[in-house]
Amino acid sequence: MSSMDGTGSVAGPAAGRTSRTHRLRGGLTGTGFVATLAAMVATTLGAALARAAGVDFEVPDGGQTIPLSGFAVVTGFFSVVGVVIAVALSRWSARPADRFLRTAVALTAISLVPPLLAGADTATTSALLGLHLVPAAVMIPTLARSLRTRTGSR
Repeated sequence: MSSMDGTGSVAGPAAGRTSRTHRLRGGLTGTGFVATLAAMVATTLGAALARAAGVDFEVPDGGQTIPLSGFAVVTGFFSVVGVVIAVALSRWSARPADRFLRTAVALTAISLVPPLLAGADTATTSALLGLHLVPAAVMIPTLARSLRTRTGSR
């Protein structure tokens, strides 16, 4: 059943569901945006510290050095992909936090393969592997916790 509330809006089961879903995605995207910025800063800072310690980040294929801005851009892009996955799972999965956690961990593991295949020196390879784990350590727990809190799943 539906009824009119004092604002002229229809109140009922459908109205509550729509409002909750809108708040869920809005809060999740806001949390994801803040986590994305934090991951970008942490990864770029980690890369700057590694560079200061002598890691050159030179990839042999083109002989080019990865710029610090490249770390920020790639981290931001893939963090946003993670937020999109979390939002999609919040909408279409009965257990979004569990599915997100499994998906994100699997994608993080896959992301570790390219640095191993790039043919860079040991210091660069090790730094790149570590720098793949930094944004994962920021994004995965933040989004999984947000999904659990907002959907009530455990």
